Amino acid sequence: MKTDLPQSFRRLEYRPPVYTFDQVELDIALDPARTIVKSRIEVLPGKSFEPGSPLILVGHELEFVSLRINGEAYRHFKLTPETLTIHSLPKEGKEKFVVEIICVCVPERNTSLMGLYVSNGNFFTQCEAEGFRKITYFLDRPDVMARYRVILRAREVECPVLLSNGNLLNTERLPNGWHSATWEDPFPKPSYLFALVAGKLECIEETITTSSGAKKLLQIWVEPHDLKKTRHAMDSLIASIHWDERRFGLELDLERLMIVAVSDFNMGAMENKGLNIFNTKFVLAQPETATDADFANIESVVAHEYFHNWTGNRVTCQDWFQLSLKEGLTVFRDQEFSADQMGSESGRAVKRIEDVRLLRQLQFPEDAGPMAHPIRPDEYQEINNFYTVTVYEKGSEVVRMYQTLLGKEGFRKGMDLYFKRHDGQAVTCDDFLMAMADANSKDLTQFTNWYSQAGTPRVKVQEHYDPTTKQYQLTLTQSCAPRPGQPEKKPFHFPLKMRLLTRANDQQEQLLELTQASQTWTFDNIAERPVLSINRNFSAPIQLDFEQSEADLLTLFSNDDDAFNRWEAGQKFAMQMILNGRLPDAQLIQAYRNLLLDPALDPAFKALALMLPAESYLYEQCKSVDPQKIFTARRAFRRELANQLQLEWTALYQQMQTPGPFKANGVDAGKRALKNLVLSMLLEASPAVWTPMATHQYEIADNMTDRYAALSALVVHGSRAAQDCLIDFYNRFANDALVIDKWFGLQSSRPPVDGLESTLLEVKKLREHAAFKLNNPNRVHSVIHAFCLNNPASFHQSDGGGYEFWADSVLALDPINPQVAARLARALDRWRLFAQPYQDCMKAALERVSACQTLSPDVREVIGKAFGS
Repeated sequence: MKTDLPQSFRRLEYRPPVYTFDQVELDIALDPARTIVKSRIEVLPGKSFEPGSPLILVGHELEFVSLRINGEAYRHFKLTPETLTIHSLPKEGKEKFVVEIICVCVPERNTSLMGLYVSNGNFFTQCEAEGFRKITYFLDRPDVMARYRVILRAREVECPVLLSNGNLLNTERLPNGWHSATWEDPFPKPSYLFALVAGKLECIEETITTSSGAKKLLQIWVEPHDLKKTRHAMDSLIASIHWDERRFGLELDLERLMIVAVSDFNMGAMENKGLNIFNTKFVLAQPETATDADFANIESVVAHEYFHNWTGNRVTCQDWFQLSLKEGLTVFRDQEFSADQMGSESGRAVKRIEDVRLLRQLQFPEDAGPMAHPIRPDEYQEINNFYTVTVYEKGSEVVRMYQTLLGKEGFRKGMDLYFKRHDGQAVTCDDFLMAMADANSKDLTQFTNWYSQAGTPRVKVQEHYDPTTKQYQLTLTQSCAPRPGQPEKKPFHFPLKMRLLTRANDQQEQLLELTQASQTWTFDNIAERPVLSINRNFSAPIQLDFEQSEADLLTLFSNDDDAFNRWEAGQKFAMQMILNGRLPDAQLIQAYRNLLLDPALDPAFKALALMLPAESYLYEQCKSVDPQKIFTARRAFRRELANQLQLEWTALYQQMQTPGPFKANGVDAGKRALKNLVLSMLLEASPAVWTPMATHQYEIADNMTDRYAALSALVVHGSRAAQDCLIDFYNRFANDALVIDKWFGLQSSRPPVDGLESTLLEVKKLREHAAFKLNNPNRVHSVIHAFCLNNPASFHQSDGGGYEFWADSVLALDPINPQVAARLARALDRWRLFAQPYQDCMKAALERVSACQTLSPDVREVIGKAFGS
C-alpha cells in the first residue's frame, strides 16, 4: 500500500509570523471564468522578524499577473504553484512597505467549494481554514490580523447584490453595465474570516436595539424563491443576540449583521465577520418543509455562528492547533442558549441528553480510533481533517467542566477576564484556562491534561456500605487507554456530581473533584445501603466502569431526580440486555410502562427514554464487533417493547396530538416526538395492523415533522404502502432541494427489514437518479454518507459489497471535493474493531483506495492513519 503522507505540522514548532499586515485593500472584479483580484497590503515586521527575511506568501490555483512594492514594479521574487517569495525588500523589511499584487482565479472551476466559487450563478466564499490562498497570495494564517477595505465589482444584471464583511461605505454605477460596492471592516481579523457574496439574492431584514441603545440592521439573504422560509432563522438570530447580552454582556459590534444561505457548502455555516455564510439547511424552514429537528438545528447553528462574533472573531486562534478555543467554547455557548430556549428544567434536561447522545455516538468512537486526538492536537497533516466532533463536542464538554468546577458566576468572571485581556488578539487554549483560573483564584494546572491527552477516560466505581457503622465508602479509579504517541496518560481533573439515593431522601447532591489515579470518599450517618447516582447531568465526558445491579438500575430509572441519570440508567439496563442477547423482562417492561404513564414527565423526555442505545455506541462496548448480531439483538429488544406496550402506545398516540396551527415550540415538538415514536413502535409490533394509520397520518399531515415521520415508519418497517408514499413525496416536493435530500436520506438509511435485503442496491440506484449530484455536498451526504455512516446494518454486510461501494465513492469524490471525500473515508477507520469476515473485507477496500496515486492530502491522511502509518 502507498504510505507516503503529506507534510506534518506540529504545535510545538509554532513560530510567530516573520511579517504581519496592517491594512488590506482588495479590489475584486467578479467573473465566473476570470475573476481579477487586486490586493494592496501594508506589511510590517512581525514578532519573529530578522532583517533581510523574505516575505513568503501562499497561493493556490492562481494565475499570477504582477507585483509592485511601494508603487513600483518588482522583479525580485520566486513563484511556485504554492508560494510567492519576495526577496530584497526595501530597507531589509525593517519598516512598513506596501505590496500590490494582481492575480486571477476561476470560480466556476472551483468544485472544492474552498476559496471563491460559483453556486447557481452566484458567487460565494469559504476561507476557513485555508481557502483565502485560492483568492489571492497572502499570509493565510490566523495570527495575521488586519483591517480590510473591499471593493467588489460585477455586472449589475448578473450580480445586483454585492456583499462583504463589515459596514457598507458606498455603491457606484460603473461603465459597461458594471457596478461596485465598497465595504470596510473596522475590526482586525485573520483572512479566514474574509467573505464576499454576489448575485441575484433578496433579503428579509429587521432593525433591533441592543442593550446600549444602538440600532442594528439584521439581514438574511437568500435566493428569491426561498424568502418565505427565513422567518425562523431571523427570530433565532434576534433571540441569540439578546441572550448573549444577558448571559455574557456581549453586544453586536457592527452596524449590520448579514446571513447568506447557499446550497453548495461544505460545512454547516461560517462565522465570517458580519457576513455569515450558511448551508441552506440551517437557514430555510417552514412547517410544510422542515421538521422539528430542522427548526431546532437552525436555532442552534444561527446562534453558534453569531456567538463566534466574540468567541472566534474578536478573540481568535493563534494557530489551527487551538481550534477548540473557538469551536468548543462556542458549541458550549450554543448548547446553553438552546437549553435556555426550551423554557423549563425538563426541557434543559432533554437538550442535555440529546447532546450527550451525539457525543457518545460520534465522538467516543473517534476517541477510540486511529484518528483520535486531543481537543488541542499536537500534530496534523491536513487541517480540514481536524474539524471533528472531538474539537467541537468534546471541546464543549471541557468548557462545561469549567462551569461545573467554578459555578455559573465563576465561569462568567472568567469569560469577562478573557475578553478584557485578549480582545483583538490571536491567542491559545492556555490563555483561556489562565483567565478562568485567575478570575477565580483556582489552580487549574492539572486541567490542562484535557487539552493534551487523547481518548475517553474511564472511571472505575467501587462502593462499600457498612450497616454497622452506617458508613458508605466510594472509591473512584481513573484510567485512559494509550493512544498513538501517548503510551502513558497523566490523571485528569474531573468534576463529578453525585448523590446517594435512599428511601429517606436525606442526601444532597455533592461535587467530587477527582484528581488522583485513585481516591476514596467516606460518607457517615447513612441509615441504609444507598443507590449511587454519579456523573449526574454528565458532569464529565467519561465512561463509567460501574457494575450496578439491575435492581439499582431500576431504582434510578424509576426514581432518580436527575433527569439525565434517570435516562442513563434506562440506557445502561437496555444496553446490558441487548449485548447479552436478552429481551426486556417483566420488571423492565413495567418500568417503561410507568414512565409512559407518568403525567409529570415531559413527552420529549419520554421519547428519549424509549430510544435504545445507538448501534455505534453498542459497538464501543465490544472487543470484537459482529454488526449483524448487534443489529438483530437490538431489533428483537425493540420489537418486544413494541409488542408488550401496545395498549399504552395506542392511548399515547391519541393523547399526543397537537391540534391547531403548527407551533415550533418545545412543548408541541415534544408531543410530536413522542407521538411519532409511538407510531414507529406500533408498526414495529404489527405493520399490517397499523399501516393504515401511518398512511392516514402521511396524507393529512399539515407539517413536515408528521408527514416525514409517517413516511419513515412505512419505509423502515417495509410496509406495502411505502413505495406509493415515496412517489407522492417526491412529486410533492420535487422543487425543494432540502426536502428531496430527506427523500434520498430516508431510503439510503433504511436498515434491513423482514423480507428485505441490504439497502445497497437501492442506494446504487439513487446515485444514478437524475436529481443526484456528486458535486453537491448536501446530496452526497443524503445518499452516500447516509448509507455508509448512518446505516450500519446495511453497510456492514459479510460479502463486503458495502465496502466496495464505499471505495468507489471515495475515489469518485476525492478529485471533486477532498473535504467531503475525507469525511466519507472515516467510515472504515475502525476496521480493526470488527470480527471476520468484515475486517478482511474492510482492509481490502482500504488498500484499494490507498493504491490510488492521486489521492488528496485530506483522504491520504485518513487512510494512512487507518493503517497506523
